[in-house]
Amino acid sequence: MLRDIDALTSSTLKHLREQWWDDAFTGFLEETLRPKPGKRILDVGSGSGTAEASLARLRMSQVQLFGVDLIIDRIKTAKATISGMNARASYAAADACHLPFADESFDSTFCVAVLQHIRDVASALAEFARVTRPGGRIVAVEPDNMSVYWFSSAPAGNEAFELGRTFFAATAAARGDGGDPRLGPNLPGLFSTAGIDPVSMHLFPVSKTRLGAPPASVWDSRRRQVTTAIDAAGDDGVKRHGAAYLQKIDEYAAQAQSAGDAFVEIQNTMLFATVGQRTEAANG
Repeated sequence: MLRDIDALTSSTLKHLREQWWDDAFTGFLEETLRPKPGKRILDVGSGSGTAEASLARLRMSQVQLFGVDLIIDRIKTAKATISGMNARASYAAADACHLPFADESFDSTFCVAVLQHIRDVASALAEFARVTRPGGRIVAVEPDNMSVYWFSSAPAGNEAFELGRTFFAATAAARGDGGDPRLGPNLPGLFSTAGIDPVSMHLFPVSKTRLGAPPASVWDSRRRQVTTAIDAAGDDGVKRHGAAYLQKIDEYAAQAQSAGDAFVEIQNTMLFATVGQRTEAANG
């Protein structure tokens, strides 16, 4: 799958859901969530409503979609996104570790690139199991943010990638970001502990390949996004990392331009989609 990602402006998949979501991924959700008439499906961490809008385009009749997100502004955006579409969707502000629903309220529960933001993943998965009926599907899609493949034919590109990882790690630490960076491949074991039987695991490569020197717009976008991250950093040490990184991007752009048609840049990471089934004994 060809995705619109850039490891030089975000070293992980933490905030890129809309950039890599495509029709094939929507098809995967349709197949695994089994959205049949009368079913109730919960999207935890619904963000701007990408999932509901994508599933609505499948013209599923009599399926009730529910979305929850911790941030009120995202709920407002999601409601605006789904407005006017032929979909039965409702939204509410809620914490994934404290879902405001009765036991066994949903036929399926899912989340996409959400658990990586949560420190207490076990509590969130226990809540997924609690609100899903016995035998219902539970799907979680998460990356391994530590495993990113990067190649550039320009030496400055490889140096820029390493400086970028350092810079973005520093910005995340300054913000107090938590979560397991290698969560994706660990989900089946976490499912079992939460009373969810792992059924299958699917891998989705998130890749981008460039052949030939990128246009000026690519470098402008990279500089702009890194500059924004530097400006948002409150720590002087982080800002210094960012300044060195920005300088290296300029050097990389010059080397890429010099290489012309011989320039190559490849980046790839992986999403792990774990499909589970709620056991009879999930609530003890």
